[in-house]
Amino acid sequence: MEEREIYSLLGDSGFQELVGLFYGQIPHDEILGHIYPKNDLAGAEQRLRDFLIFRFGGPQRYIEKRGHPRLRMRHFPFAVDRAARDRWVQLMNTALDQIALPDEAKQLLRSYFESTATAMMNRP
Repeated sequence: MEEREIYSLLGDSGFQELVGLFYGQIPHDEILGHIYPKNDLAGAEQRLRDFLIFRFGGPQRYIEKRGHPRLRMRHFPFAVDRAARDRWVQLMNTALDQIALPDEAKQLLRSYFESTATAMMNRP
């Protein structure tokens, strides 16, 4: 399986479910809760959903709205240290465990999330 095939398995609704399950954990999380702007949590959820849909083979709504992802630049204002990275991955894995998806697709997503979360670290 290739990463770009994941959209054909999940579709918009599957990515909406995954990202919704992830963001449902954020407001009360002691590590990540303060990083996410409370007044734009829905916007952050939509941006992640649109990005993942684009990244894994779906429509390019993210690119059409925001241009090149520039993930490091967009995350720089937020303090992403090892603890934040690890919690982000933990919460995303919890969300992944709750959706119906073949193991191979889940493993591809887990690998991508782990490596990308590591790349977003910008504080010791």
